[in-house]
Amino acid sequence: MLDGLRKAVLYARVSTQEQEREGFSIPAQIKLIHGYADLNGIGIAAEFIDVETARKTGRTQFGLMLDYLRKHLTVRGILVEKTDRLYRNLKDWVTMDDLGVEIHFVKEGVVLSGDSRSSEKFMHGIKVLMAKNYIDNLSEEARKGMKEKAEQGYWPTLAPLGYRNVRGPDGRKIIEIDPERGPVITRLFEWCATGRFTLRELADKAREAGLRNRTGGRPVRVSTLHRILRNRVYSGVYEWKGELCQGHHAPLVSAETWDNAQEVLDARSATNVRARPMEFPFTGLMTCGHCGCAMVGEIKKGRYIYYHCTGFRGKCGEPYVRQEVIEERFREVLGRLHFDDEIFALIQQAIREGHADERREHDERIERLRAEADRLLQRIDTLYMDRIEGRITAELHDRLAPVWREERARCLRDMEALFGAEDAMIDDGLALLDFARNAASGFEKWPLADKRSG
Repeated sequence: MLDGLRKAVLYARVSTQEQEREGFSIPAQIKLIHGYADLNGIGIAAEFIDVETARKTGRTQFGLMLDYLRKHLTVRGILVEKTDRLYRNLKDWVTMDDLGVEIHFVKEGVVLSGDSRSSEKFMHGIKVLMAKNYIDNLSEEARKGMKEKAEQGYWPTLAPLGYRNVRGPDGRKIIEIDPERGPVITRLFEWCATGRFTLRELADKAREAGLRNRTGGRPVRVSTLHRILRNRVYSGVYEWKGELCQGHHAPLVSAETWDNAQEVLDARSATNVRARPMEFPFTGLMTCGHCGCAMVGEIKKGRYIYYHCTGFRGKCGEPYVRQEVIEERFREVLGRLHFDDEIFALIQQAIREGHADERREHDERIERLRAEADRLLQRIDTLYMDRIEGRITAELHDRLAPVWREERARCLRDMEALFGAEDAMIDDGLALLDFARNAASGFEKWPLADKRSG
């Protein structure tokens, strides 16, 4: 079988870059294969070396080797150390079988070709399946290890932007704040929490502050920035596979700032309204009566403001409208809101009396939060006593206690917010009602720039 084979390619692979940095595996494979080739009179036409995992097909050098063999029909052999160096998945096996080359597994003392006996092919197939099972088992163990690490409070994978991967004093891989990018991420959340900036404006501010991706040093895109602002890990808590975990890493933002940023993002997603006022007072307040698209303002001849349909759903035939005409229509609508002092007093009294139901619901919600906070505190205390008395492990205590403390802190923050809003709820409503009954007369006096916010 070897007499007809004069040229072959050499293929070597290690599964991780750590193995390559050790400097042993690849040189050992090459030395072994060269010795085999010399002993059997085989000329090595080309060498292909991969330093990466074989879990996915499409390895760089593996693909180049296949292309080489398809182009060089006089080279009909592959020299490789052993089965799991050549392939670890069934797709690679089928690809190599279709190629019709002779494969020498040097360390195993096996030569496989189209002329091999069925028993040899069967045994080789068993080895491929065993190799596939091995890599699947490694993957499963890796996932289990990442889940366990996450539950212990250690971020289990590549550090999010703003952090970096390091080794702690005990040798464990952890994340710490990136001194260059971390402070910018903190400011990014603070800017977002104000509600004054769109995502694109936040991306511009981040770029001006020097925030760059780790790969290539490119400025962060708007989509990347949105993922950053939605990532709970920056508050010290993170979700992993649907579970909430209290991290051991230092947070870049407080829980309150993170919550405020989420409220801004949620509100923007729901209303699709820009964070800052538009240039024209009525932009964003009207839609086209013909097609339902937004109406936008435009200056004509440097001084006249006209509004027209954006035509987002297709060309719209509605004519442009002068701003003065729209002002008059708004004035007419606001004029219908007027009612005298006697009527206002009756409405005021009805609102205060009718607030009793809302007040009860408000108080009940506070009580529910208080009961939940007390329940969590009791669970934390019981957990601590179970640990002291040896009924549970310290590891289980350290995994559960931070999560329950975070949930209790959230209950207390919600209670505080409800207490603060209790008295302001009615007063704000009545103030808004009083403002509305005089809106028509006020609209006449407001400057053009204030009419939108009014």
